[in-house]
Amino acid sequence: MPWFAKIEAGIVDKSTFDQYVPAHLEYVKDLIAKGHQARSGYWGCRGGGMMVFEAASMEEAESIVARDPLVVNHCVTYDLYEWRVVVEPH
Repeated sequence: MPWFAKIEAGIVDKSTFDQYVPAHLEYVKDLIAKGHQARSGYWGCRGGGMMVFEAASMEEAESIVARDPLVVNHCVTYDLYEWRVVVEPH
């Protein structure tokens, strides 16, 4: 399956953002359970982050991102890219 990267920037104050983090983490765990190999994290300089995951197509990836609680609750703006992995672990 192709990999996708959602690169995001926070657009709300930290207390508002933090209110939706637990739901986002549960969403990522659900994606992992469904086989999407999702990983999510934030930049050390604060103010944004990234989620990488597998999906069958860009359309599925867009649907996955659209249901992320951080997106649903208008906490982030984002760009979505297909990430073409060139080196895989053996």
